[in-house]
Amino acid sequence: MTCTRAVRGRGRSLALLVLATVATMVAVTTVASAGTIRLPKNGVEKPPAASLTETGSTLLYPLWNVWAPAYERAYHQVKLTTAGTGSGTGIADAASGTVNVGSSDAYLSPSLVAATPGLLNIPLAISYQAIVYNIPGLTAHLKLNGGIIAGIYSGRITNWDSPAIARLNHGVKLASLPIVALHRSDGSGDTFIFTQYLSKQVASWASGPGYGTTISFPAISNGLGENGNGGMVTGCQATPGCIAYVGISYLTQALGDGLGYAAIANGLGQYLLPTPGDAEIEAAGFTRATPANEAISMVDGRIRGGYPIVNYEYAIVNKHQASASTATAVRSLLEWAVNAKFGNAHSFLSQVRFDPLPAAIVAKSLRQIVTIR
Repeated sequence: MTCTRAVRGRGRSLALLVLATVATMVAVTTVASAGTIRLPKNGVEKPPAASLTETGSTLLYPLWNVWAPAYERAYHQVKLTTAGTGSGTGIADAASGTVNVGSSDAYLSPSLVAATPGLLNIPLAISYQAIVYNIPGLTAHLKLNGGIIAGIYSGRITNWDSPAIARLNHGVKLASLPIVALHRSDGSGDTFIFTQYLSKQVASWASGPGYGTTISFPAISNGLGENGNGGMVTGCQATPGCIAYVGISYLTQALGDGLGYAAIANGLGQYLLPTPGDAEIEAAGFTRATPANEAISMVDGRIRGGYPIVNYEYAIVNKHQASASTATAVRSLLEWAVNAKFGNAHSFLSQVRFDPLPAAIVAKSLRQIVTIR
């Protein structure tokens, strides 16, 4: 029976950076010429005095904690309050108007878009997910694929020296240690992309638990629920034998707590570690396919050299804000966040291991941002 425990919870070459900045400026010009919002030369509107609120994704929360003071230093008239409450809460609070910006690792479902047609999902950065474990004494990066991970979370694979794991990890001395499978107990975009990976790799998972921000994980005796990314890391550190899925902005914490992390199989059978370069390769394969509303899964796209568990980090925003001044402030904040000179600069994103948006995606995000009123 699954129980729940509460827990407190690459550098870019100069040439690429210049190209991204120029392309972003072109995108800004395109937006302005459309007669919607005329942006200043730096691409960011000067906001009026405002108090803005953000809540949601615990994966995006560390980046907001870097962004918020930098944006407030640039625009002293704006106060930005942030909170890491989980993607599900971020989406719900943005939909209800409780907050100005909801953060999510998951894009909006078609049913929610239909129910709240004014709601936008706007990519702010590219993130990815690590599969971590607590196996004392193990220094190698284990190889794991969707079948193995689904087997663990379904209760079919219960020990780290299981023959199925050993076949993938020749020469690695595996501990005879029971596996404890941690999952998010709160509504989570990390659960959304993790279970998408399992659904794309394993047909029985796709037809069984499936995917979502909240799903009914199989009721197994070695299952344990945790709240937030922080809870997943601290819970795993406290539980020898654990396996957990965590957003990449928490990998430094996980390593500091002595956890290891796996090389994960993509759809081509390549085993890859969660690195900025391999995540960027995966995301680049979806740039052309990203639709105007930017709702797209980038998980396991069968892209050579692409790490398979990758996603856009979204701002969920209602295009109809409470006042014109609030709308201007929200636009300004998001324009700043996606701008390669400001929030999307390597100096910010590298602090949480995120990748910047491709210039074409910045342009699409701006086209959404300028519709906020």
